[in-house]
Amino acid sequence: MFFIVKILLAGDSTVAACSPGEFPMSGWGAVLSVHTPTGIEVLNFAKGGATTDSFVKEGLWSALLHEIRKGDIVLIQFGHNDQKPEHGISNDKYGNNLKKMIKEVQTQKGIAVLCTSVERRTFKDAVFIPTLMKEAEKVREIAAEAQLPLIDLQKYSIEMYQRLGSAKSQQLLTYFEAGVYPNYPKGCFDNTHFSYTGAKLFSGFVMKKLTEFGLVE
Repeated sequence: MFFIVKILLAGDSTVAACSPGEFPMSGWGAVLSVHTPTGIEVLNFAKGGATTDSFVKEGLWSALLHEIRKGDIVLIQFGHNDQKPEHGISNDKYGNNLKKMIKEVQTQKGIAVLCTSVERRTFKDAVFIPTLMKEAEKVREIAAEAQLPLIDLQKYSIEMYQRLGSAKSQQLLTYFEAGVYPNYPKGCFDNTHFSYTGAKLFSGFVMKKLTEFGLVE
């Protein structure tokens, strides 16, 4: 018998909801409800530019914790911004921040699920170049140590980009020529943020893994 009533999301812009003026850009968390069984609410606290530090300092993490009820799932995906030198977050500190988040979710009787960060679409001479290996390995290490469910979005995104190739994988990102979408009259060539198509694909993978883990039926 399942008693879960909510899935709560903590993360950065690749998870967050986008404004109507940014369509078709979308974080995967904004589309998760498309795949969610009836009766389960999705609360997305993810924010563009967030790190494991700023998410706490800006009060988003405490707001998320306040909403947790026993059995709720908390999906955590950070890394894109934590790795940037200007934020001063070492890989060890990144890991410690994640461990603290896990502990606080469990204190609230929630179920923490770690996600490795989705990769940036980065090709050089038709060869895919990963940019988040160190962060992904840290998340895998923590999930293994804590015996937590892990959704390996980094691995999945690499597989998808390689399978589609440099040209076809553009459709998963906010990447298009001028005149295609009214919100981007000059076009957009963003290799980090999903289009609605990409967000729907990745959120479907997330829900598939939650089902395989037996957390959602």
